[in-house]
Amino acid sequence: MSHGMWARGAFCLVYPLSVGCSDSCAHADDRGHGSQRLIIHRYIYYYVPPSSSTSLPPYLPITHAHHGQVQPTHMGHEMVASNGAGGGRRTTKPHAVVIAYPYQGHVIPAAHLALRLAARGFAVTFVNTESVHEQTARALGVDRHRYDIFAGARASAEALDVRYELVSDGFPLAFDRSLNHDQFKEGELHVLAAHVEELLRRVVVDPASTCLVADTFFVWPATLARKLGIPYVSFWTEPALIFNLYYHMDLLAAHGHFNSSKGPPRKDTITYVPGVPAIEPHELMSYLQDTDVTSVVHRIIFKAFDEARRADYVLCNTVEELEPSTVAALRAEKPFYAVGPIGFPRAGGDAGVATSMWAESDCSQWLDAQPAGSVLYISFGSYAHVTRQELQDIAAGVVGSGARFLWAMRPDIVSSDDPDPLPEGFAAACAGRGLVVPWCCQVEVLAHAALGGFLTHCGWNSVLESVWAGVPMLCFPLLTDQFTNRRLVVREWRVGVPIGDRGKVFADEVAARIQGVISGEEGQQLRQALKKVRAKLKAAVAPGGSSQRSFDDFVDELTGRCGRTLMS
Repeated sequence: MSHGMWARGAFCLVYPLSVGCSDSCAHADDRGHGSQRLIIHRYIYYYVPPSSSTSLPPYLPITHAHHGQVQPTHMGHEMVASNGAGGGRRTTKPHAVVIAYPYQGHVIPAAHLALRLAARGFAVTFVNTESVHEQTARALGVDRHRYDIFAGARASAEALDVRYELVSDGFPLAFDRSLNHDQFKEGELHVLAAHVEELLRRVVVDPASTCLVADTFFVWPATLARKLGIPYVSFWTEPALIFNLYYHMDLLAAHGHFNSSKGPPRKDTITYVPGVPAIEPHELMSYLQDTDVTSVVHRIIFKAFDEARRADYVLCNTVEELEPSTVAALRAEKPFYAVGPIGFPRAGGDAGVATSMWAESDCSQWLDAQPAGSVLYISFGSYAHVTRQELQDIAAGVVGSGARFLWAMRPDIVSSDDPDPLPEGFAAACAGRGLVVPWCCQVEVLAHAALGGFLTHCGWNSVLESVWAGVPMLCFPLLTDQFTNRRLVVREWRVGVPIGDRGKVFADEVAARIQGVISGEEGQQLRQALKKVRAKLKAAVAPGGSSQRSFDDFVDELTGRCGRTLMS
């Protein structure tokens, strides 16, 4: 709230404290003399100056019974102006609680969405799991007890209003969530909601001014939002096509293409899903190709989309011009906003925020020494795994291609207990033309002039980043949305080529595809197509672009609902 809005009369300015405490009695205090009072209760304090005063409220540390000296913050403040006759007007800053799904590919866009909302006048509470926070702090080599990923955003010239909160996922920090995947997902299904509800009841001080922005894959957002009386914004980090197919799982089942009680799923072309061009069953997400739908992941998907159907709004990290018919069909279902790509440079920029869960190697010096357009970048993302055999077949193809390469090989890419899966002799065979690192800053690597191609698992962030940088893709999807993303890349946009499927990847084919993309005519054709798709991506986030307009509409709608002026 601007200090310039102060005028004569009695005002009450509300500031949350920089700590929360479940013991409200520890906060109860009332200080002051005469008509000037400082009232402390829970994690806010109210300053009421003398009725004749136009001074600003003090911004001083307060002695707290349990926490010692604590500082007030400017998070979520509101001003109440009394007219002296029992009436008045309260203007409330809208408050968005943004909860990121606990995987790097989801945390990155969620963090940048939080920054964009803060830049548009929202007070934002960003919620990360303790496990993701600990891994991020470890990657940066900082103390997890002191690290706050939004400290730089608050200290920036924009002074963005973002608070950082942590929630337990129900498991000890030392628990290996990768090696014990199904056990972790069961906790996500049954345990996480209780921890999140406890946190929400602490941070949601004024339900009338608050909204919940949560990843679509959570299984509880609509339920918790209804309990608290706040709107639920479902944040979908993948393309609209994937959302639409999950949204119409019942339709796919009714036609026998998924979860059919009449036998194996049909294999003929799917032509009946609203807004989806004809799609082949093998292009569906891996979980919609499965015949056993009793797994914990299937149960999560079913419950998550039950919740998504009850969402008040859906934000999607896509561009309308890339998926026009699908976006139009979803808008007919509910308020659906295509606001991507989120986290890319735009007018005004986003404040920096570190979200990598692995220490990033600096590859710039090595890349600087390579000829322009000569390097193949290889990465299979932050979550999915490959088999040792698949990795060795791809490695043999890389050797056979003769191409220069940079390979970001996550330590647990096969398994967290298999740290060295490359074939024997690989390093010697590639000496002088390849670099293998545990992790790197992908956006910076793709933007380098030395890049000529990207061998990718087709995660949505990777697809968007590659298109943004104008780098053609060699596609090897591993699971979930990646098969459908490959369809967009290869069949619809024609900016990439396939190199095989799970269990069906061959070294000779990999080598030939690499050569064709890096130095052949195939690569030239892909780059020409990329120019058109890239232009659509960049135009969407430029001033007046479709994603910018869509985000403006969303902000206006939500501000009207959560930041309204109320008469008292």
